[in-house]
Amino acid sequence: MRDTHLHIERISKSYGTVQALSEVDLQVARGAFVCLLGPSGCGKTTLLRIIAGFEQASSGRLLQDGSDITAMAPHRRGFGMVFQSLALFPHMSVAENIAYGLKLRKASRAEQADRVEELLTVIELPHIADRPVSALSGGQRQRVAIARALAIRPKLFLLDEPLSALDAKLRDNMQIELRRLQQSFGVTTVLVTHDQTEALMLADELVVLNQGVVQQTASPTEVYRNPATPFVADFIGAANLLPATVTSLGTLGILGQDTGLAVSQAPGSTLQAAVRAEAITLERGAETGTVSFARDLGPVMEWLVETQGHEIRVRGAGGAAPAQTGDRVGLRFDAERITVFAA
Repeated sequence: MRDTHLHIERISKSYGTVQALSEVDLQVARGAFVCLLGPSGCGKTTLLRIIAGFEQASSGRLLQDGSDITAMAPHRRGFGMVFQSLALFPHMSVAENIAYGLKLRKASRAEQADRVEELLTVIELPHIADRPVSALSGGQRQRVAIARALAIRPKLFLLDEPLSALDAKLRDNMQIELRRLQQSFGVTTVLVTHDQTEALMLADELVVLNQGVVQQTASPTEVYRNPATPFVADFIGAANLLPATVTSLGTLGILGQDTGLAVSQAPGSTLQAAVRAEAITLERGAETGTVSFARDLGPVMEWLVETQGHEIRVRGAGGAAPAQTGDRVGLRFDAERITVFAA
């Protein structure tokens, strides 16, 4: 049975005439890693700030373990938080930064020292306790910020795009470290990000937002394979959204090609199909389109194919049907990986 740690119950937030969040209802399981994902301005940071207590919802409630914390002050919630800016104290040493929350809570010096030592070992920086944070690298500062937030044994761990300022390789390494830390402490975590790759890698559960409305809540695999809306299909993995019709045989036709996918709508009905780049194969013979762009991504090749007024993204192994810019090619759609929406 699902053990709900945090219930975000029909939360809405307005700024004057601007609706930042609309009837958001989510249940966060204990120990889960949840990612709030969406484009800039979708409401994800506003939702995180409401959870933290820095913003008040216009309507709705926040329940933690069944208790209403909607009006509770941020410092009384016992949550740990890491901001994009990290907000470390430059005049303090690494150990002093990590111990700061414990000091505010009147923990003994011995308890502070033990907790700092434990966390420095976990983040693999035991040798820098006395170093000023101004002397640390970006990745080291990131780990110290995470350790400081975890030092108080938070009831909930909140992160607002904490890795966005790092270079690509360091960011990838820190994503792995963050997931390992979260799993080792078992702390319920909510992360805000606009990076779909980061969210797919880290999350137990994805919450995809657009214009203040939750579009889908599910595991990363479910969101990727079975997007609930055209927005989710396009935002996660950038699927090709194409017009489709129902053939006389009751199957789905895309760009005049019968995909063989049986659908329940009446023949002649107009639909919309979402097809991921890797669910399309280039073929020779029956050439219906022209390659307008080709690039080698290392493990795979990617092509843009212009056909019937559409530019379709295709991704796959180059050896299957190597094609260069200007080549005429056909397209074959994998019926098992097509998602159908109303037009």
